[in-house]
Amino acid sequence: MSNRQYLSALCAFVGVFFIWSAIAPHDYFTWFLEVFPVLIALPLLLLTQRRFPLTNLVYGLIALHMVILLIGGHYTYAEMPVFNWLRDYYSWDRNYYDRVGHVAQGFVPAMLAREILLRTSPLKPGKWLFFIVVSVCLAISAFYEFIEWWVALASGSDAVAFLATQGDIWDTQWDMFLAFTGAVSAQLLLAKTHLRQMRQMHL
Repeated sequence: MSNRQYLSALCAFVGVFFIWSAIAPHDYFTWFLEVFPVLIALPLLLLTQRRFPLTNLVYGLIALHMVILLIGGHYTYAEMPVFNWLRDYYSWDRNYYDRVGHVAQGFVPAMLAREILLRTSPLKPGKWLFFIVVSVCLAISAFYEFIEWWVALASGSDAVAFLATQGDIWDTQWDMFLAFTGAVSAQLLLAKTHLRQMRQMHL
């Protein structure tokens, strides 16, 4: 399967989830806030596909992240049914679907940042690349927390579902820590596969 065919298949996959997500979500204000990154990222990926095609690995991870966001937008992160069941079955103190989302917020951008840096900067695989990628992901995570704060200030109680703190006073710190672990894990687990795909693209 060519890169373009693979991207088309992923777009169709995400499109199905997008349509489902938009049908009778928990509330449309929260839905829009949660899926807004998808509305920005998907057109950008399509516009840059010819000029700056990414590896299939990165495209696949981005599609998975989009699905996580679309599911969170439909149910809200505090009311995702599967994680409600897990909460009740294991007597957890909260719905942990938002934790999955924040791991993805580090894991997926790490591979995207890694590819962009390797292809557009003098950086080579190694400690400095690893450190800078993690730093980029932490910056993204922190900025997203700023956005949540600004939305909460602007809209008041309407942003409760978007914040999804579920009464945890350390929720912001947990979010950034999980993005950090996601960024570290992605590079440790996928660096070799990523480099192999990049070499194959540019043979």
